[in-house]
Amino acid sequence: MMPFSSLRDPSDLARAYAALEAAWREIKNSVPEAQRENARLDLAYLVADLAPLALDEDDLRENVLHHFRQRTAVHVT
Repeated sequence: MMPFSSLRDPSDLARAYAALEAAWREIKNSVPEAQRENARLDLAYLVADLAPLALDEDDLRENVLHHFRQRTAVHVT
């Protein structure tokens, strides 16, 4: 997956994939099916951007969800 190409450390990469999957499980059903592919890609890029700042996988997931929801709220209104 291209969004994670900047992550070199195997543990960072594993944490990023785990955070992406956890965040996606949390929001998938709230995303219209036609928009799911783009939404998941957006999530992946957020994970890659925020991974270096995260304390752990849970912190990363929470930050990603927060940023994703902020972006979504801006697009909806």
